[in-house]
Amino acid sequence: MAEETGGEDAAFRAKVRDWIAANFPPALRGCDPLLYQGDAVAAAGDANFQLWRERMADIGWGVPTWPRRYGGAGLEEAQGRIILQELAAASAFNPIRSYGTMMLGPTLLEYGSEEQKLEHLPPIARHERRWCQGFSEPGAGSDLASLQMRCTDMGDHWLVSGQKIWTSGADQADWCFALVRTDTTSKHGGISFLLIDMKSPGVEARPIVLISGSTHFCEVFFNDVQVPKGNLVGAINQGWGIAKRLLQFERDSLSVGRGAVPSLAPLARDYVGVDEQGRIADLDLRARLIRNGMRVTAFGQTLKRLATEAKAGNGPNSGVSAVKNLWSDIMQERAELLVEMMGANGLGWSGEAFSDEERTATRAWLHSKAYSIYGGSYEVQANIVAKRVLGLPDHR
Repeated sequence: MAEETGGEDAAFRAKVRDWIAANFPPALRGCDPLLYQGDAVAAAGDANFQLWRERMADIGWGVPTWPRRYGGAGLEEAQGRIILQELAAASAFNPIRSYGTMMLGPTLLEYGSEEQKLEHLPPIARHERRWCQGFSEPGAGSDLASLQMRCTDMGDHWLVSGQKIWTSGADQADWCFALVRTDTTSKHGGISFLLIDMKSPGVEARPIVLISGSTHFCEVFFNDVQVPKGNLVGAINQGWGIAKRLLQFERDSLSVGRGAVPSLAPLARDYVGVDEQGRIADLDLRARLIRNGMRVTAFGQTLKRLATEAKAGNGPNSGVSAVKNLWSDIMQERAELLVEMMGANGLGWSGEAFSDEERTATRAWLHSKAYSIYGGSYEVQANIVAKRVLGLPDHR
C-alpha cells in the first residue's frame, strides 16, 4: 500500500475503506470481474452484481476522476488511485469497468464535443451503454492505418460500408467507436473517428469461436449504414491522432486497475506437495514461482512510481507500451506456471474428472496467448518504445 502523503489522503482512504466494507456484497468477494464485464447474461442474472454496480454508479466511483456532470465523482487522480487500492485490498472490483470507461470515455473527454460528452459519458459511467471497438479489419491488423471501411459524406449523413474483425463484445454492444476511411488519397490522413449505433440497419455482428472456447470476439459487417453527422468525433480526416491517443488509454488500462494478484504458492503446495521443511517440493518450480511473484511485486511498485511521476495530470504517454509488454509477459508466465503445477489436471477441458478451477485454468492458459497481441502486439509496442521513449532512429 502506498505511503500517505498527508492527513487528507489518510482520511479519504479510511472513508473509502469503510464505504466498501458497508456496500460491497460479500458473495462477490474474490470473484473474477471479467466474468461479468464480458458477459451480459451473467451480469444480468446476478442480483449481487447489479446491486454493487448501482451503488458504485450512484457514488460515481466507477469513474472517480470524471467530472460530476458526466457521471463521475470529480476526484483527484490520487484519490482515484486510493479507491483502486482499497477495492483490491477488500478483494472487490470496479463493476463499471468497460471499454467505455477504459478507452472511449477518456478519449471523448479530450476530443468530444460537449453534446457528445453529455449524450454518451453519463450512460457509460452507470454502465447503461455498452461499447465495442471497431478498429481491426481483415487486411488491417498491426498495420491499422491500412483500414478500408469506407465512410462517404451523403450531405445530411454518413454512409458506412465495410468490415471489422476481432471486435470484442460486438454482439452485446449498444454502440461502436470505429475508425473509418473518409479519404482514399492519404493513408494516415484519410481516417476519421466515428460513433455508430449498433442497432442501425445494416449492422451485423457474428461471434468467432476461439481456441479457449469463448466467443467474445466478433466479425462485424456494415452494409450501407447511415450514421448522423453529429457522430463524428473531432475533425474529418483527423481520426488517426485520436486513435493513437485512445490506444494509449487502452494499453494503460490493460496493465492497471486489475486488483491484487494472489500468490500461486498455496495451489503449488496442494498439487506438487511439500518437503520436510514445508516448502514446495519441486525446487525448480519453487524458484520460478518466487521469480514470478517478485516480478508482480516489482511491477506494482513501478506503477506507483509512474503514477507519482504523472501527477502533473498529462495522462498516459508512450511509456505505457513498455508497461503493457511487461504485464503481458508476467501474466503469460503465470498462466504457464499454473498449468504446469497442476500436471495432467491442468489439461482439463470438460468432464467430472476435472474441477471448475482446473477447467478455468486450462482456458485461461489458452487465452493468455493473446495477451501479447491485443491492445497492440508485443513487436508494435517495442517499436513505439524504441522510437518515442528511447529516441532510436528508424531502421533503414
